[in-house]
Amino acid sequence: MKMKTSRPKPATPAKSLPKCPTGIQGLDEITRGGFPRGRPTLVCGGAGCGKTLLAAEFLVRGAVQFGEPGVLMAFEETEAELKANIASLGFDLADLVQRKRILVDHIRIERSEIEETGEYDLEGLFVRLNFAIDSIGAKRVVLDTLEALFAGLPNEAILRAELRRLFRWLKEKGVTAVITAERGREHLTRHGLEEYVSDCVIVLDHHVHEQIATRHLRVVKYRGTAHGTNEYPFLIGDDGISVLPITSLGLNHSASSQRISTGIPRLDAMLGGRGFFRGSSILLTGTPGTGKTSASTFFAEAATRRGERALYFAFEESPSQIMRNMRSIGLRLEPAVKRGLLRFHSARPTLYGLEMHLATMFKEIITFRPDVVVVDPLTSLLVAGSESETKAMVTRLIDFLKGQQITSFFTSLTHGGQALEQSEITISSLMDAWLLLQDLEGNGERNRVLYVLKARGMSHSNQVREFLISDHGIDLVDAYIGPGGVLTGAARAAQAAREKAEFLAGRQDAARRQSVLVHKRAMVNQRIATLRSEYEVEAEELRRLDEQAGTRTHVLTAERAALARLRQADTQTTPGDRSRAATRGRS
Repeated sequence: MKMKTSRPKPATPAKSLPKCPTGIQGLDEITRGGFPRGRPTLVCGGAGCGKTLLAAEFLVRGAVQFGEPGVLMAFEETEAELKANIASLGFDLADLVQRKRILVDHIRIERSEIEETGEYDLEGLFVRLNFAIDSIGAKRVVLDTLEALFAGLPNEAILRAELRRLFRWLKEKGVTAVITAERGREHLTRHGLEEYVSDCVIVLDHHVHEQIATRHLRVVKYRGTAHGTNEYPFLIGDDGISVLPITSLGLNHSASSQRISTGIPRLDAMLGGRGFFRGSSILLTGTPGTGKTSASTFFAEAATRRGERALYFAFEESPSQIMRNMRSIGLRLEPAVKRGLLRFHSARPTLYGLEMHLATMFKEIITFRPDVVVVDPLTSLLVAGSESETKAMVTRLIDFLKGQQITSFFTSLTHGGQALEQSEITISSLMDAWLLLQDLEGNGERNRVLYVLKARGMSHSNQVREFLISDHGIDLVDAYIGPGGVLTGAARAAQAAREKAEFLAGRQDAARRQSVLVHKRAMVNQRIATLRSEYEVEAEELRRLDEQAGTRTHVLTAERAALARLRQADTQTTPGDRSRAATRGRS
């Protein structure tokens, strides 16, 4: 008897936690959609880390981008101060207040005016906050900051009870709240309770390392959803706050099969005759003075000749200096700049930290929308951060460019004494193509050579080419291989001269041999003609002799016949008579 087994019913997929998008660049990516909707989020950190600005931007973007009015209840800054501070982010808070999209309420709290009683509570605050929410139909609320609100409560028990009550009231009201708090010594906050009653906790940090200030954000807690757990750098710029995840969330960008020229015909020939793939990342490494900037400007200028946009990030030279230097090798960049096809962005690496550099690059790329981006050189950014931080920044930049199908060209400096087949930031594995420029010393001079270390997805030359920079631009010349190795410069020219002399000598020897052969042929032909003439003379003489012999035979025959007739002239004999006469004679 078979037992019937009941199959378990498939589990009903759990509903995802409703989220409220912040509109802050990068933050929604880290939190997988924003803050928990209808729940309180705690933002804590030290002085100057950006707590108030982050909370205010959450409120402003909600009103502008998502149609969700908000209430900003401040306990430290007045409404006029908040409007001026938020204007630094490019937001017009006064206009939003006037249009009743945001309500700003400043509550002044003085400890000297507070009389502590056993029945003290926040009922008055709840009434005031409830009225503000209902008056504009607010969906978002910001309280800035808790320390100022509870500054007049030395009683720890009352303070903790009111904190719990405040967070519970906000949940019951159904608004998405952001509450700011100062960082504590032993806990995330001073009171050590807010992080436990909040559904989402975000910690901001502002520290200085090697004289460079950096802000970081970390999502410490987020109930009911997955989230990024790393420490992410963030920036406060003219357009608001931008959070920069240091790792890519996935490798799902598309790959183009279109090829674009490098601007150097012989280099295109080394890459199968068609150049690089569009949207690929290219690395050019080399020691100082090998021509990395020259090659990168040719690549950018080639894009402008195709009618494309090129964006050039320079960290060592100003745009004017680059354009002046390129004129010395026959490359004029001014027309492309005037037509708006080429844009330079120059900044010293020490101007600000890596995060600000990356945010600035993102902003320039989004604004200019280039087809080609050049970064020259990457290694300069090492002074703004450690090798791992720089690699993380470059990884993020490469992933962003690939996602936009932008072809990127990076130069990297390799110092002498190190392995040339190694980039300073060890990012070669992230690149689709890798070119190497190298100096060769010999015969009292230094010369440049170039070769392709790798080029993913395409056939490429494995030959070494001499890299020549002249008044007419860049050219790649076939290198000569001599007994001592690759010959370049004067050695190559001398070898070429020797080969040319040998070639000319060979041609002259061949011409001499050809002349001798022609002379011999003429002599042979002349001799053949002489022999043929002698043969014809002798043949003609033999023919005359034959004719004379024939004539003589004919005459002799005629004479003999005539003689025979003379001997028998008087008798007419017949053959029978001659026979009988002969018989008589024998008898």
